[in-house]
Amino acid sequence: MDSTFAVLRAVDLRWVDLLDIALVAGLCWVLITWVREARARVALGGILIVALAYQTARWLDLRLTTGVLQGFIAVAALVLVVVFQDDLRRFFEGLTLWFVRNATPRPSGDVLDELGNLCFFLARRRIGALFVFPGREPIDRLLDGGLFLDGRVSEPLLRSLLDPGTPGHDGAIVIRGGRVTRFGVHLPLSTAWSEIGEGGTRHAAALGLAERSDAFSIVVSEERGEVSIAWRGHLERVRDLAAWRERVEAFLDRTAHRRHQRWLESRLELAKRNWKEGVLAAALASGLWLHTVPGATLDRGSRTLPIVVDNLPDGYRVSSIDPPAIDVEFEGRLRDLVRAGAEGWHVRVDGGLVRQGRRTFSIAPDQVEHPPELRVVGVAPVKVRLAIEAL
Repeated sequence: MDSTFAVLRAVDLRWVDLLDIALVAGLCWVLITWVREARARVALGGILIVALAYQTARWLDLRLTTGVLQGFIAVAALVLVVVFQDDLRRFFEGLTLWFVRNATPRPSGDVLDELGNLCFFLARRRIGALFVFPGREPIDRLLDGGLFLDGRVSEPLLRSLLDPGTPGHDGAIVIRGGRVTRFGVHLPLSTAWSEIGEGGTRHAAALGLAERSDAFSIVVSEERGEVSIAWRGHLERVRDLAAWRERVEAFLDRTAHRRHQRWLESRLELAKRNWKEGVLAAALASGLWLHTVPGATLDRGSRTLPIVVDNLPDGYRVSSIDPPAIDVEFEGRLRDLVRAGAEGWHVRVDGGLVRQGRRTFSIAPDQVEHPPELRVVGVAPVKVRLAIEAL
Protein backbone atom coordinates (compact mmCIF):
# COMPACT_ATOMS: atom_id res chain seq x y z
CA MET A 1 0.00 0.00 0.00
CA ASP A 2 2.84 2.41 0.84
CA SER A 3 4.47 1.70 -2.52
CA THR A 4 1.18 2.51 -4.29
CA PHE A 5 1.00 5.91 -2.60
CA ALA A 6 4.65 6.50 -3.44
CA VAL A 7 3.95 5.81 -7.11
CA LEU A 8 1.00 8.20 -7.00
CA ARG A 9 3.15 10.93 -5.46
CA ALA A 10 5.81 10.40 -8.12
CA VAL A 11 3.40 10.55 -11.08
CA ASP A 12 2.00 13.63 -12.75
CA LEU A 13 -1.55 12.45 -13.54
CA ARG A 14 -2.92 13.86 -16.82
CA TRP A 15 -6.48 13.98 -18.11
CA VAL A 16 -5.62 11.42 -20.79
CA ASP A 17 -4.53 9.07 -18.00
CA LEU A 18 -7.96 9.42 -16.40
CA LEU A 19 -9.55 8.66 -19.77
CA ASP A 20 -7.25 5.64 -20.12
CA ILE A 21 -8.33 4.32 -16.71
CA ALA A 22 -12.02 4.99 -17.45
CA LEU A 23 -11.94 3.04 -20.71
CA VAL A 24 -10.24 0.04 -19.11
CA ALA A 25 -12.65 0.24 -16.16
CA GLY A 26 -15.58 0.10 -18.61
CA LEU A 27 -14.18 -3.03 -20.23
CA CYS A 28 -13.60 -4.59 -16.82
CA TRP A 29 -17.14 -3.65 -15.80
CA VAL A 30 -18.62 -5.52 -18.74
CA LEU A 31 -16.27 -8.45 -18.17
CA ILE A 32 -17.18 -8.77 -14.48
CA THR A 33 -20.88 -8.60 -15.24
CA TRP A 34 -20.45 -11.25 -17.93
CA VAL A 35 -18.42 -13.58 -15.70
CA ARG A 36 -21.05 -13.33 -12.96
CA GLU A 37 -23.74 -14.74 -15.26
CA ALA A 38 -21.68 -16.84 -17.69
CA ARG A 39 -21.80 -20.61 -17.59
CA ALA A 40 -18.01 -20.56 -17.98
CA ARG A 41 -17.42 -18.78 -14.66
CA VAL A 42 -16.45 -21.99 -12.83
CA ALA A 43 -14.00 -22.93 -15.59
CA LEU A 44 -12.62 -19.38 -15.56
CA GLY A 45 -12.03 -19.73 -11.83
CA GLY A 46 -9.99 -22.86 -12.50
CA ILE A 47 -7.95 -21.03 -15.16
CA LEU A 48 -7.28 -18.23 -12.67
CA ILE A 49 -6.02 -20.73 -10.08
CA VAL A 50 -3.68 -22.28 -12.65
CA ALA A 51 -2.45 -18.80 -13.66
CA LEU A 52 -1.67 -17.95 -10.04
CA ALA A 53 0.16 -21.26 -9.67
CA TYR A 54 2.13 -20.43 -12.83
CA GLN A 55 3.20 -17.03 -11.48
CA THR A 56 4.21 -18.61 -8.18
CA ALA A 57 6.26 -21.25 -9.99
CA ARG A 58 8.02 -18.52 -11.99
CA TRP A 59 8.78 -16.59 -8.81
CA LEU A 60 10.24 -19.72 -7.18
CA ASP A 61 12.12 -20.58 -10.40
CA LEU A 62 10.42 -24.00 -10.70
CA ARG A 63 11.31 -24.47 -14.33
CA LEU A 64 9.63 -27.82 -14.99
CA THR A 65 6.40 -26.74 -13.26
CA THR A 66 6.46 -23.43 -15.15
CA GLY A 67 6.78 -25.17 -18.51
CA VAL A 68 4.00 -27.65 -17.78
CA LEU A 69 1.59 -24.98 -16.51
CA GLN A 70 2.36 -22.71 -19.45
CA GLY A 71 1.30 -25.41 -21.89
CA PHE A 72 -1.74 -26.24 -19.78
CA ILE A 73 -2.92 -22.61 -19.83
CA ALA A 74 -2.59 -22.46 -23.62
CA VAL A 75 -4.66 -25.65 -24.05
CA ALA A 76 -7.25 -24.54 -21.49
CA ALA A 77 -7.70 -21.18 -23.23
CA LEU A 78 -8.36 -22.98 -26.53
CA VAL A 79 -10.88 -25.29 -24.86
CA LEU A 80 -12.70 -22.29 -23.35
CA VAL A 81 -13.02 -20.65 -26.76
CA VAL A 82 -14.44 -23.83 -28.34
CA VAL A 83 -16.68 -25.06 -25.53
CA PHE A 84 -17.96 -21.70 -24.29
CA GLN A 85 -18.36 -19.88 -27.58
CA ASP A 86 -21.93 -18.94 -26.67
CA ASP A 87 -20.72 -17.22 -23.51
CA LEU A 88 -18.03 -15.39 -25.46
CA ARG A 89 -20.64 -14.25 -27.97
CA ARG A 90 -22.74 -12.95 -25.08
CA PHE A 91 -19.71 -11.02 -23.81
CA PHE A 92 -19.21 -9.20 -27.10
CA GLU A 93 -22.94 -8.61 -27.44
CA GLY A 94 -23.00 -7.24 -23.90
CA LEU A 95 -20.08 -4.97 -24.75
CA THR A 96 -22.13 -3.55 -27.62
CA LEU A 97 -25.30 -3.22 -25.54
CA TRP A 98 -23.50 -1.05 -22.97
CA PHE A 99 -23.22 1.64 -25.62
CA VAL A 100 -26.20 0.90 -27.89
CA ARG A 101 -29.72 1.35 -26.61
CA ASN A 102 -31.56 -1.90 -27.18
CA ALA A 103 -34.57 -2.72 -25.06
CA THR A 104 -37.72 -4.73 -25.37
CA PRO A 105 -41.04 -2.82 -25.45
CA ARG A 106 -42.72 -2.72 -22.06
CA PRO A 107 -46.09 -4.47 -21.95
CA SER A 108 -48.97 -2.65 -20.34
CA GLY A 109 -50.24 -3.47 -16.88
CA ASP A 110 -53.41 -4.97 -18.33
CA VAL A 111 -51.38 -7.41 -20.40
CA LEU A 112 -49.36 -8.49 -17.36
CA ASP A 113 -52.52 -8.92 -15.28
CA GLU A 114 -54.11 -11.06 -17.98
CA LEU A 115 -50.99 -13.19 -18.42
CA GLY A 116 -50.47 -13.64 -14.68
CA ASN A 117 -54.06 -14.73 -14.08
CA LEU A 118 -53.80 -17.15 -17.00
CA CYS A 119 -50.60 -18.74 -15.67
CA PHE A 120 -52.14 -19.63 -12.32
CA PHE A 121 -55.39 -20.71 -13.99
CA LEU A 122 -53.37 -23.11 -16.17
CA ALA A 123 -51.50 -24.35 -13.09
CA ARG A 124 -54.76 -25.19 -11.31
CA ARG A 125 -55.99 -27.03 -14.43
CA ARG A 126 -52.63 -28.85 -14.79
CA ILE A 127 -52.08 -27.48 -18.28
CA GLY A 128 -48.40 -27.01 -19.15
CA ALA A 129 -47.16 -23.79 -20.73
CA LEU A 130 -43.92 -21.94 -21.43
CA PHE A 131 -43.82 -18.17 -22.07
CA VAL A 132 -40.70 -16.19 -23.02
CA PHE A 133 -40.03 -12.46 -22.66
CA PRO A 134 -36.93 -11.45 -24.68
CA GLY A 135 -34.52 -9.12 -22.90
CA ARG A 136 -31.94 -6.73 -24.28
CA GLU A 137 -29.82 -9.50 -25.79
CA PRO A 138 -30.82 -11.01 -29.16
CA ILE A 139 -32.18 -14.55 -28.81
CA ASP A 140 -33.11 -15.47 -32.39
CA ARG A 141 -30.06 -17.74 -32.69
CA LEU A 142 -31.30 -19.68 -29.64
CA LEU A 143 -34.83 -20.26 -30.95
CA ASP A 144 -35.59 -23.24 -33.14
CA GLY A 145 -38.69 -23.83 -35.23
CA GLY A 146 -42.07 -22.48 -34.31
CA LEU A 147 -44.57 -20.35 -36.19
CA PHE A 148 -44.55 -16.57 -36.51
CA LEU A 149 -47.51 -14.57 -35.29
CA ASP A 150 -48.28 -10.95 -34.53
CA GLY A 151 -51.22 -10.94 -32.17
CA ARG A 152 -52.08 -9.01 -29.04
CA VAL A 153 -51.68 -10.93 -25.80
CA SER A 154 -55.10 -12.06 -24.62
CA GLU A 155 -56.44 -15.03 -22.73
CA PRO A 156 -58.45 -16.43 -25.69
CA LEU A 157 -55.41 -16.25 -27.99
CA LEU A 158 -53.02 -17.87 -25.50
CA ARG A 159 -55.47 -20.61 -24.53
CA SER A 160 -56.04 -21.44 -28.19
CA LEU A 161 -52.28 -21.68 -28.77
CA LEU A 162 -51.94 -24.00 -25.77
CA ASP A 163 -54.74 -26.30 -26.90
CA PRO A 164 -53.38 -29.86 -27.20
CA GLY A 165 -54.89 -30.09 -30.64
CA THR A 166 -52.76 -27.28 -32.07
CA PRO A 167 -49.37 -28.09 -33.68
CA GLY A 168 -47.39 -25.66 -31.53
CA HIS A 169 -48.82 -26.30 -28.08
CA ASP A 170 -45.70 -28.09 -26.77
CA GLY A 171 -43.30 -25.28 -27.60
CA ALA A 172 -42.65 -21.88 -26.09
CA ILE A 173 -44.68 -18.75 -26.77
CA VAL A 174 -42.56 -15.65 -27.31
CA ILE A 175 -44.09 -12.38 -26.09
CA ARG A 176 -42.47 -9.08 -27.03
CA GLY A 177 -44.09 -6.05 -25.51
CA GLY A 178 -47.80 -6.81 -25.52
CA ARG A 179 -47.82 -9.07 -28.58
CA VAL A 180 -47.23 -12.74 -29.31
CA THR A 181 -44.51 -12.86 -31.97
CA ARG A 182 -43.88 -16.61 -32.21
CA PHE A 183 -45.22 -19.87 -30.79
CA GLY A 184 -44.32 -23.54 -30.84
CA VAL A 185 -40.66 -22.59 -30.40
CA HIS A 186 -38.01 -25.05 -29.15
CA LEU A 187 -35.40 -23.71 -26.72
CA PRO A 188 -31.92 -25.01 -25.80
CA LEU A 189 -32.04 -27.44 -22.89
CA SER A 190 -30.08 -26.99 -19.69
CA THR A 191 -28.11 -29.81 -18.09
CA ALA A 192 -28.00 -28.22 -14.63
CA TRP A 193 -30.03 -30.99 -13.03
CA SER A 194 -29.48 -29.71 -9.50
CA GLU A 195 -31.18 -26.45 -10.52
CA ILE A 196 -33.96 -28.16 -12.49
CA GLY A 197 -34.75 -30.55 -9.66
CA GLU A 198 -38.06 -32.33 -10.26
CA GLY A 199 -38.87 -30.15 -13.27
CA GLY A 200 -39.40 -31.57 -16.73
CA THR A 201 -38.49 -30.61 -20.27
CA ARG A 202 -40.19 -27.21 -20.08
CA HIS A 203 -38.12 -26.30 -17.01
CA ALA A 204 -34.92 -27.49 -18.71
CA ALA A 205 -35.78 -25.38 -21.78
CA ALA A 206 -36.57 -22.28 -19.73
CA LEU A 207 -33.36 -22.61 -17.72
CA GLY A 208 -31.35 -23.32 -20.86
CA LEU A 209 -32.48 -20.02 -22.36
CA ALA A 210 -31.84 -18.18 -19.08
CA GLU A 211 -28.28 -19.54 -19.02
CA ARG A 212 -27.54 -18.27 -22.52
CA SER A 213 -29.32 -14.89 -22.51
CA ASP A 214 -31.07 -12.33 -20.34
CA ALA A 215 -34.50 -13.52 -21.48
CA PHE A 216 -37.23 -14.17 -18.89
CA SER A 217 -39.24 -17.41 -19.04
CA ILE A 218 -42.41 -18.46 -17.25
CA VAL A 219 -43.07 -22.17 -16.82
CA VAL A 220 -46.38 -23.77 -15.87
CA SER A 221 -45.95 -27.36 -14.77
CA GLU A 222 -48.69 -29.76 -15.74
CA GLU A 223 -47.37 -32.50 -13.42
CA ARG A 224 -47.22 -30.47 -10.19
CA GLY A 225 -49.49 -27.54 -11.00
CA GLU A 226 -46.80 -24.95 -10.17
CA VAL A 227 -45.63 -21.71 -11.76
CA SER A 228 -41.89 -21.06 -12.01
CA ILE A 229 -39.70 -18.38 -13.58
CA ALA A 230 -36.25 -18.74 -15.14
CA TRP A 231 -33.99 -15.71 -15.32
CA ARG A 232 -30.26 -14.95 -15.13
CA GLY A 233 -29.31 -18.61 -14.98
CA HIS A 234 -31.66 -19.59 -12.14
CA LEU A 235 -34.99 -21.36 -11.87
CA GLU A 236 -37.38 -20.28 -9.12
CA ARG A 237 -40.89 -21.29 -8.14
CA VAL A 238 -43.39 -18.48 -7.49
CA ARG A 239 -46.24 -19.28 -5.14
CA ASP A 240 -48.76 -16.54 -5.90
CA LEU A 241 -49.66 -13.83 -8.34
CA ALA A 242 -48.03 -11.06 -6.26
CA ALA A 243 -44.65 -12.82 -6.26
CA TRP A 244 -44.99 -13.51 -9.99
CA ARG A 245 -45.71 -9.85 -10.73
CA GLU A 246 -42.76 -8.76 -8.59
CA ARG A 247 -40.34 -10.96 -10.57
CA VAL A 248 -41.72 -9.80 -13.92
CA GLU A 249 -41.48 -6.14 -12.91
CA ALA A 250 -37.86 -6.65 -11.79
CA PHE A 251 -37.04 -8.11 -15.19
CA LEU A 252 -38.80 -5.31 -17.07
CA ASP A 253 -37.06 -2.64 -14.98
CA ARG A 254 -33.72 -4.00 -16.21
CA THR A 255 -34.55 -4.64 -19.84
CA ALA A 256 -37.72 -2.88 -21.00
CA HIS A 257 -37.83 0.49 -22.72
CA ARG A 258 -39.49 3.34 -20.85
CA ARG A 259 -41.26 6.02 -22.81
CA HIS A 260 -39.40 9.34 -23.06
CA GLN A 261 -36.26 7.87 -21.45
CA ARG A 262 -33.10 9.21 -23.05
CA TRP A 263 -29.95 7.25 -23.87
CA LEU A 264 -27.89 8.85 -21.10
CA GLU A 265 -30.64 8.23 -18.55
CA SER A 266 -30.79 4.55 -19.51
CA ARG A 267 -26.99 4.22 -19.22
CA LEU A 268 -26.97 5.88 -15.80
CA GLU A 269 -29.75 3.60 -14.62
CA LEU A 270 -27.86 0.57 -15.92
CA ALA A 271 -24.72 1.74 -14.10
CA LYS A 272 -26.71 2.29 -10.90
CA ARG A 273 -27.97 -1.30 -10.95
CA ASN A 274 -24.43 -2.63 -11.33
CA TRP A 275 -22.57 -0.15 -9.10
CA LYS A 276 -20.79 -2.84 -7.08
CA GLU A 277 -19.28 -4.33 -10.23
CA GLY A 278 -18.40 -0.77 -11.31
CA VAL A 279 -16.48 -0.07 -8.08
CA LEU A 280 -14.55 -3.32 -8.46
CA ALA A 281 -13.83 -2.56 -12.12
CA ALA A 282 -12.56 0.94 -11.27
CA ALA A 283 -10.26 -0.49 -8.59
CA LEU A 284 -8.89 -3.12 -10.96
CA ALA A 285 -8.31 -0.60 -13.75
CA SER A 286 -6.58 1.85 -11.40
CA GLY A 287 -4.32 -0.83 -9.97
CA LEU A 288 -3.49 -2.14 -13.43
CA TRP A 289 -2.67 1.38 -14.63
CA LEU A 290 -0.42 2.05 -11.65
CA HIS A 291 1.38 -1.23 -12.24
CA THR A 292 1.86 -1.00 -15.99
CA VAL A 293 2.07 2.71 -16.88
CA PRO A 294 3.85 4.86 -14.27
CA GLY A 295 5.20 1.87 -12.38
CA ALA A 296 6.95 0.55 -15.48
CA THR A 297 8.72 3.81 -16.38
CA LEU A 298 12.46 4.04 -15.70
CA ASP A 299 13.45 6.31 -12.86
CA ARG A 300 16.38 6.92 -10.56
CA GLY A 301 16.70 7.03 -6.83
CA SER A 302 19.50 7.08 -4.27
CA ARG A 303 20.11 5.47 -0.93
CA THR A 304 22.75 5.82 1.75
CA LEU A 305 24.19 2.35 2.36
CA PRO A 306 26.47 1.17 5.19
CA ILE A 307 29.91 -0.35 4.61
CA VAL A 308 30.39 -4.02 5.53
CA VAL A 309 33.97 -5.39 5.68
CA ASP A 310 34.38 -9.07 4.70
CA ASN A 311 37.34 -11.49 4.88
CA LEU A 312 39.20 -9.50 7.53
CA PRO A 313 42.31 -11.56 8.54
CA ASP A 314 42.55 -13.01 12.02
CA GLY A 315 44.26 -10.71 14.49
CA TYR A 316 42.81 -7.50 13.06
CA ARG A 317 39.71 -5.47 13.71
CA VAL A 318 38.16 -2.39 12.14
CA SER A 319 38.14 0.53 14.55
CA SER A 320 36.51 3.01 12.13
CA ILE A 321 35.44 3.50 8.53
CA ASP A 322 35.70 6.84 6.76
CA PRO A 323 33.02 7.43 5.57
CA PRO A 324 30.87 4.81 7.36
CA ALA A 325 28.30 4.91 4.55
CA ILE A 326 28.19 6.00 0.91
CA ASP A 327 25.46 7.31 -1.37
CA VAL A 328 24.47 4.91 -4.19
CA GLU A 329 22.26 5.93 -7.10
CA PHE A 330 20.04 3.25 -8.66
CA GLU A 331 18.07 3.03 -11.88
CA GLY A 332 15.02 0.83 -12.40
CA ARG A 333 11.28 0.72 -12.81
CA LEU A 334 9.45 3.14 -10.56
CA ARG A 335 7.43 0.40 -8.87
CA ASP A 336 10.64 -1.52 -8.04
CA LEU A 337 12.27 1.60 -6.62
CA VAL A 338 9.39 2.47 -4.29
CA ARG A 339 8.48 -0.99 -3.07
CA ALA A 340 12.01 -2.22 -2.32
CA GLY A 341 12.42 -3.03 1.36
CA ALA A 342 15.12 -1.83 3.72
CA GLU A 343 16.75 -5.22 4.30
CA GLY A 344 19.84 -6.45 2.43
CA TRP A 345 21.16 -3.09 1.18
CA HIS A 346 24.91 -2.53 1.89
CA VAL A 347 28.33 -2.14 0.30
CA ARG A 348 30.86 -4.95 0.74
CA VAL A 349 34.59 -4.26 1.09
CA ASP A 350 37.07 -7.15 0.83
CA GLY A 351 39.39 -6.80 3.84
CA GLY A 352 41.72 -9.58 2.73
CA LEU A 353 44.42 -7.06 1.69
CA VAL A 354 44.63 -5.49 5.14
CA ARG A 355 47.55 -7.83 6.05
CA GLN A 356 49.51 -6.34 3.13
CA GLY A 357 48.97 -2.79 4.41
CA ARG A 358 45.98 -1.80 2.29
CA ARG A 359 43.80 0.78 4.06
CA THR A 360 42.09 2.61 1.20
CA PHE A 361 39.60 0.73 -0.95
CA SER A 362 37.83 1.72 -4.17
CA ILE A 363 34.10 1.04 -4.45
CA ALA A 364 32.83 -0.61 -7.65
CA PRO A 365 29.15 -1.18 -8.58
CA ASP A 366 29.50 -4.95 -8.19
CA GLN A 367 30.29 -4.48 -4.48
CA VAL A 368 26.81 -3.05 -3.81
CA GLU A 369 24.29 -5.58 -2.50
CA HIS A 370 20.84 -4.59 -3.77
CA PRO A 371 17.66 -6.06 -5.35
CA PRO A 372 18.51 -7.62 -8.73
CA GLU A 373 15.84 -5.65 -10.63
CA LEU A 374 17.73 -2.39 -9.93
CA ARG A 375 20.99 -1.21 -11.52
CA VAL A 376 23.76 0.82 -9.86
CA VAL A 377 24.57 3.95 -11.89
CA GLY A 378 26.77 5.84 -9.43
CA VAL A 379 28.48 5.80 -6.03
CA ALA A 380 29.84 8.69 -3.98
CA PRO A 381 32.46 8.78 -2.64
CA VAL A 382 34.24 6.18 -4.73
CA LYS A 383 36.82 5.35 -2.00
CA VAL A 384 36.67 4.55 1.71
CA ARG A 385 39.43 4.35 4.28
CA LEU A 386 39.60 1.75 7.05
CA ALA A 387 41.23 2.32 10.42
CA ILE A 388 42.67 -1.07 11.44
CA GLU A 389 43.93 -2.18 14.82
CA ALA A 390 45.98 -5.31 15.59
CA LEU A 391 44.61 -7.51 18.34
